[in-house]
Amino acid sequence: MALSVYDILKRPLWTEKSSHQFAKLHQYAFEVDKRASKTMIKDAVETLFDVRVLRVNTMVMPAKRSRRALSRRLLVRRSAYKKALVTLHPDDTIEVFEGVR
Repeated sequence: MALSVYDILKRPLWTEKSSHQFAKLHQYAFEVDKRASKTMIKDAVETLFDVRVLRVNTMVMPAKRSRRALSRRLLVRRSAYKKALVTLHPDDTIEVFEGVR
């Protein structure tokens, strides 16, 4: 089963670190499908946002266990996910991230 462009990128990641990265370094963070390769991610970002991608770094974020706020005994497990850090050409921007700083 081949992944479509819309299946590769799941959602953008907005954190304090990622907001600094896209403001200063032209790097954008996305949660991506675990089966997606770097070239697939590059093609998806270039197609969807009409930008030039210079580099793609990927990492698999491990699953984490945490406790629920109301109970000390109740453990919750967040599943692992794959994260992609996409570096764009300095002249290009993604409008979705522009209002967030």
